[in-house]
Amino acid sequence: MTPNAASASAGPNRRSFLASTAVAAAAVAGGMPLLTACGGSDSGSGGGSSTGKSAKKLLPSYVASNVVAPDIPSKNGSPIGFTSKLDLATLKTSVPKKLGKGGKVTIMSPFWGSPPKQDNPYYRAMNDLIGVDAQWQNQDGNTYDQKLGAVLASSDVPDVVVVPSWNMGGKIPTAIISKFADLGPYLSGDKVKDYPNLAAIPTDAWQRCIIGGKLRGLPMPQSYVTGIVPLYRKDIFDKQGYQVPRSADEFLSLAKEITNAKAKRWACLDMKWTAWQMFGVLSGSEKPLGWNLVDGKMINRIETEEYLEALEWTRKLFAAGVVHPDAMMGKNAPDPGPKFAAGEFLIYSNNISQWWGRTAEQAVQNPSFKIWGMDVYNHDGGNPTVWAEQPAGIFAYVNKKASESVIRDVLAVANVTAAPYGTKEYMMTNYGVEGTHYTVKNGVPVKTTAGNNQVLNAYVMVASPAATIAHPDFPEVAKAQVLWQQRMGSFTKKSSFYGQMITEPSRYTNLSNDFEQLEDDITRGRKKISDMQQAVSDWKSKGGDKLRDWYKKLLDENGSAAS
Repeated sequence: MTPNAASASAGPNRRSFLASTAVAAAAVAGGMPLLTACGGSDSGSGGGSSTGKSAKKLLPSYVASNVVAPDIPSKNGSPIGFTSKLDLATLKTSVPKKLGKGGKVTIMSPFWGSPPKQDNPYYRAMNDLIGVDAQWQNQDGNTYDQKLGAVLASSDVPDVVVVPSWNMGGKIPTAIISKFADLGPYLSGDKVKDYPNLAAIPTDAWQRCIIGGKLRGLPMPQSYVTGIVPLYRKDIFDKQGYQVPRSADEFLSLAKEITNAKAKRWACLDMKWTAWQMFGVLSGSEKPLGWNLVDGKMINRIETEEYLEALEWTRKLFAAGVVHPDAMMGKNAPDPGPKFAAGEFLIYSNNISQWWGRTAEQAVQNPSFKIWGMDVYNHDGGNPTVWAEQPAGIFAYVNKKASESVIRDVLAVANVTAAPYGTKEYMMTNYGVEGTHYTVKNGVPVKTTAGNNQVLNAYVMVASPAATIAHPDFPEVAKAQVLWQQRMGSFTKKSSFYGQMITEPSRYTNLSNDFEQLEDDITRGRKKISDMQQAVSDWKSKGGDKLRDWYKKLLDENGSAAS
């Protein structure tokens, strides 16, 4: 498999992390997972939630797919896994007849890289398979929020608009409610059975598609188990006799042992994301940004001792000089891949997709290279508390003005793109046309130049199957990824707002904007922990306490989707 690994900065931030997750899921074929009713009826500035007492009747019935049996079933919220070689002769068919009626469907979606021309062999083959004429309006994923706002504010909205959850700020949720169709009449309850691959999407992913009291979106599901892994150079660890650390103190001691600045070797990059895990800090990757009900009180992650302790531990790493100098640049740091491959640092936190991506990257030029994932432990060496991520992060919405025939054609697209691994539809969606976009050698699909240029982050953005990991070229990596998430899943807790798409009142939109930069300033020694305590105090008085009351009322009215 030709690597298309997403690069990410040495100092992860919420937007770059989520964008790299989307690239990994959409651009790298192989089933990589990525890294949100009643209460939603408020379409104005008051905000709302996707859960509620009437939400269940809006959700599609769940019918598990039995077309292909995984080699490793899901456990503790993990993806399913495949470790066997690929045999094109035994691929299953999950869509026995074309559901599309030949209509034209325009789709606007974020795209990372150079989008191919519309009339290319991949788009033609997909449209023929589905029975539609999908016309792509690909937009730069790095500036997508600007384009999205402009398009939704206009009267010229495409038939389908893809919206990542990290672009859900400002007026976007209100625009979604006013501009996009209710898909409930086509998908709620047993109606989804007309589209078997959509019926096999987990219910909690659909939960996040409810906005404004209606089922409006088509999801890209992801495992709720954290996808942030402390990745390390296992080959060098084994050679040097380094042991994987099992506590915060052990990590710091090992980091000091590894580091030799004169020899241009440091232990790690910014480990803030791992610190959140080790200290049990509530997830803050997207709304609700770290809210949870604890002993009857609504608290935010930034108010907890665990949050400050995680920042202090990360600051110690920088202060000890064990962090590679590139990490001082934060979100502007270069792609960590080359220096990780060169052994300039041995550990970094990033999306689980890089476990395979870096392996594939180095397979030919550096055969001894071995990247692996560390298990996360509590800072004191005990079992960790890892907070669940949201079960879907990218959504496709259908124009409210679309005719029933257009909506049916869009659902025909989604039913193909959500086909499970091991099917003809999955291979076409993720690899293209055999011989044109990929070849199969020893059971491993290898993309051609045309495949790398054309078969990336398009159709998969409309809908995807349940979280899946499959790397026929490196099955041991696929197995290790799934088992890592199974182990971490056993320590994963769901917050009070798990599975909900939260739309906060617009007056609070920018309330937490400065915290990410302040975190980085503290960990790098430019600010102090006391500066964070002051910032939290200011946050409370500027609206944090009122937002707390809003979240408590939301929970009281709608209940929790967590189980």
